[in-house]
Amino acid sequence: MTELLFRTDAYLCETTADVVAHTIEGGIILDRSIFYPNSGGQPGDSGTITWARGEINIATTVKGEGDQIVLVPAEPRTLPPIGATVDTTLDWDRRFAHMRMHSALHLLSVALPFGVTGGSVGAGRGRLDFDMEAAPENRNEIEEALNAFVSADMRISDEWITEGELAQNPNMIKTLAVQPPRGSGYIRLVRISDGIETIDLQPCGGTHVLRTGEIGTLRIGKIEKKGRMNRRVYLYSDV
Repeated sequence: MTELLFRTDAYLCETTADVVAHTIEGGIILDRSIFYPNSGGQPGDSGTITWARGEINIATTVKGEGDQIVLVPAEPRTLPPIGATVDTTLDWDRRFAHMRMHSALHLLSVALPFGVTGGSVGAGRGRLDFDMEAAPENRNEIEEALNAFVSADMRISDEWITEGELAQNPNMIKTLAVQPPRGSGYIRLVRISDGIETIDLQPCGGTHVLRTGEIGTLRIGKIEKKGRMNRRVYLYSDV
């Protein structure tokens, strides 16, 4: 099992960890990780790990067996030995860009209150696919609403509920194609609130900024037709 440090502090970009295993593909498993694994439309983190006798660039991070997280080297190299203590460092600019965009896409799901059929998080660019028949005609109004959410500098926080509580509140789930992972007994929720009113509360395992003011100015890009009842909306973030 890998301790998910990014879950408790998404801003932690350096730490030490111990190597607990290697994968047959040449991946590295640590006992604790600041690296987020590719999931939920958010790319896996990159960065570096160093130890007494070497350094490896990490190209991406993926989920392993069970609760393990696997760091994938950018190229074949001698791996740090099992039991070694390593220093881990995120490519922070890339991670922070993903955090900003992931939070921005949550705002987009508020401005466009339709079921979400897919999505992708990138650095400065992302998209959501919506279960809607026609492209919205009030594009400028939607963009203004998004930037009003950003200017309000609302708090983004997380909390946990039981799987039973989620079953009693199915409307919290906005994603139609992918359901929150079950089996642990608990579901993580991400809340966006101005302190009085909650504008968004939904299951999510990704990393987010602490306040909407960190997201930057938002622009809606292309809106593509991807099916009779599917529209893809691109979103851009400018610092």
